[in-house]
Amino acid sequence: MKILLIGSGAREHALGLMMLKSGLEPRVYVVSEYRNPGLERVAGSSSGRIFITRVTEPGRILEITEAVSPDLVVIGPEEPLFAGISDTLREHGFTVFGASSKCAEIERNKVFARRLMWRHGINGRLFYASFSNVKDAVSFAEHAGDIVVKPARQVGGKGVKVFSNTKSYLFNEISRVTDEYVRDLFSEMDAYKDIDEKILVELRVEGVEYTLHVISSGGSITPLPVIQDHPHAFEYDVGPETGGMGSISGPGLTPPFLTLGEYEESLRILNNVIDALRSEGCIDYRGVLAGQMMLTWLWGPTVIEFYSRFGDPETGNLLYMLEDDVLEVFEKAASGKSLGKLGIRDNVVVVNKAIAPLGYPTDRRLATGLRVKVDEASIRDTGCTILYGSIEVGSDGSLYTKGSRLAEIVCWGYSYEEAYGKTENAMRYIEGEAPLFHRGDIGSPESMQEKISIAEKIRRVYTSRVRRGLLGAYMAWVPGIGFIENPLVNPYMSKRAHG
Repeated sequence: MKILLIGSGAREHALGLMMLKSGLEPRVYVVSEYRNPGLERVAGSSSGRIFITRVTEPGRILEITEAVSPDLVVIGPEEPLFAGISDTLREHGFTVFGASSKCAEIERNKVFARRLMWRHGINGRLFYASFSNVKDAVSFAEHAGDIVVKPARQVGGKGVKVFSNTKSYLFNEISRVTDEYVRDLFSEMDAYKDIDEKILVELRVEGVEYTLHVISSGGSITPLPVIQDHPHAFEYDVGPETGGMGSISGPGLTPPFLTLGEYEESLRILNNVIDALRSEGCIDYRGVLAGQMMLTWLWGPTVIEFYSRFGDPETGNLLYMLEDDVLEVFEKAASGKSLGKLGIRDNVVVVNKAIAPLGYPTDRRLATGLRVKVDEASIRDTGCTILYGSIEVGSDGSLYTKGSRLAEIVCWGYSYEEAYGKTENAMRYIEGEAPLFHRGDIGSPESMQEKISIAEKIRRVYTSRVRRGLLGAYMAWVPGIGFIENPLVNPYMSKRAHG
């Protein structure tokens, strides 16, 4: 079976390795933007080849696809979906595993996603406001209290900032910082001409984050295990947001901090979103939909954002979590066939850690062009797998960084202590000519216990709200104003504006 895999990074390396295990004897061809050593090996080991070109140019991708004549095209990243690659290939008769551009709007445009959830009354929705001009955004954000400010478009998991403006003596200083950030973010978002609204402001909620993926054929879905991403750059969840510094999963469908009931509610939310998309023009969702979720006091399972593809680094965890033939499932989904359940290994846990050059994510120039040495044999001896990400083979045969997470180390065990120990051991076998860093806390016993403790506290609150019929509701009494139901609206500002 001939496969064309589109994408350049660790997610695609993981997808390639999973497909190579298939009984369908795949020959994998790859379209990548650079010479990723892992993807080169996936292609070479299956008698395929790798093409180096931009993955967002429909004409060039169609040309390569027609030359390869694959039985199945698998699209990894989001940007080719946004650019309509899946639409172009389907129009020319190819079978594609990847959401259409219409369906991928759920990820590309975060304002669209929020409006969709509110229009259809889907649980897990957050209060929000969106803006197409900087003046209105600054004025709103200064007085909105506890908020999250983020780009209204998907930009690789970056650009998110949390502001807590509830201390009156800090109001002026926090307002100044908020003002500066919103203006800077607006300036960056001007480069994206495919959305009108540039800034999204949401209610800040706290809790434990996790990701639930489902594979959809348009008529049925197959749910996957919950995987927890760790987006912050540094240990203990501090520092700037990144594309993801590591992920954990298992045993079975949920990590220890999530209940089966919470898993089922998260799955209901994704089912309802697919139904809502279908009613608004996304007829056949053939690919992956993922909910980046958080367990919160407001709803329990709450949607932070959506992916229209597999997450990265989350995909790496699936290497050791899934038992069945993944390629068969991809082919069925792409062909619109009925999907069954995937076998899940219920007795293992997986810890996946990314390693990046110093400078990532704030100054990628410092993190680019650095020589790296990888001792793959020693990594394999630890029982782990390396996934190559933002790293390329240079003309001299050496490996060089490209400014982002250069690799991921994926390890499994029968306990988090075991898998965690393997990852820390394996990290020793990646060295750079300049400093590299990873998060040593991901999957540690201390980190896992903290997440369990936080989830238990959140659970007590939201289950109490369920009993009182207040799930998803916000209500506060403000003297001289009365009840308010939207926490993002400053009642005193509203009174002054209208009085």
